Amino acid sequence: MSYSHHFVDFQGSSIPSSMKKLVVTQLSPNFKKAVTLIPNAPVPVPGDGDLLIRNRFVGVNASDINFSSGRYDMSVKPPFDAGFEGIGEVVAMGLSASKNYTIGQPVAYVTSGAFSEYIVVPAQHAIPVPSVKPEILTLLISGTTAYISLKEMGKLSEGKKVLVTAAAGGTGQFAVQLAKKAKCYVIGTCSSEEKAGFLKSINCDLPINYKTENVGSVLKKNFPEGVDVVYESIGGEMFDMLVNCLAINGRLIIIGFISGYQSSHGILPVKASALPAVLLRKSASVQGFFLNHYLSQYKDALISLLKLYQSGELVCEIDNGELTPEGRFMGLESVFRAVDYMYMGKNIGKIVVELPHPVNSKL
Repeated sequence: MSYSHHFVDFQGSSIPSSMKKLVVTQLSPNFKKAVTLIPNAPVPVPGDGDLLIRNRFVGVNASDINFSSGRYDMSVKPPFDAGFEGIGEVVAMGLSASKNYTIGQPVAYVTSGAFSEYIVVPAQHAIPVPSVKPEILTLLISGTTAYISLKEMGKLSEGKKVLVTAAAGGTGQFAVQLAKKAKCYVIGTCSSEEKAGFLKSINCDLPINYKTENVGSVLKKNFPEGVDVVYESIGGEMFDMLVNCLAINGRLIIIGFISGYQSSHGILPVKASALPAVLLRKSASVQGFFLNHYLSQYKDALISLLKLYQSGELVCEIDNGELTPEGRFMGLESVFRAVDYMYMGKNIGKIVVELPHPVNSKL
């Protein structure tokens, strides 16, 4: 099949016949067991309203593990493609898609199957962006999650005390900055002095290094009345401790649950049966946030975040693994290493994997 007979392609370019991609071949909480690198998958062909995008950068999220383990949707059956977000350029498209897009145009997207060298995305779901920069990729899921959840559930106002867990991470960095823009007092938990330094650089009022400080003790000493809003992505003992630290009318927003945090010394765990009493005596609330349920607000949120980034008002920190012993995260093979890196809590900012131009035979 010739590409040019069916759609507009990148004239003079070499669109390969095969590509690498990551596929979930079994459900497992162990990403390396769940996911297989397919070295020679066929490059997909765009339909009439589709774009073929060559991925340049893909983002790593906790959702990748939750999805490949079956935690999000137990009904999903392997095999299915892995990855959720990417940014690259259009290299081919269906004829009707060519009315609104051009070859070489930079685009981003949020859809399953992002861990691949090429991906077909319906033109209506693609997001035109100013350039193929990894910083823009940080806004697609991490930025919009922070923006919409805080807007809908945070009820932020000047002087409110906001605590962000994993504050130096991909999503936490935006929660800190957006809460500061709302003139709140922001506390951020992190795991190193380097991360605490980063948090200070984005104007976090009180970074707490949980490796050297007891979070519960620091909060009790500095905020005896409790904190107003908690942006929580850790779960486990951290969740238990922070429910106990809510102020009257406090709100805890759950955006994830990467457990393993072991710092709640002397704090009794909040079992499900005890939670009503804890919340009742404070008129407090706990609410989960899942981005898929707020897609009607996605476009406006992303536009607002892009404006803040382009005007220099928003730091979009990326972590490409440059400081790891093995070096930068390059190629789909390094996604496995990037996932391990995330679960070890090493990253400052959003973890991004770069995909170099694949060299293969022309179609």
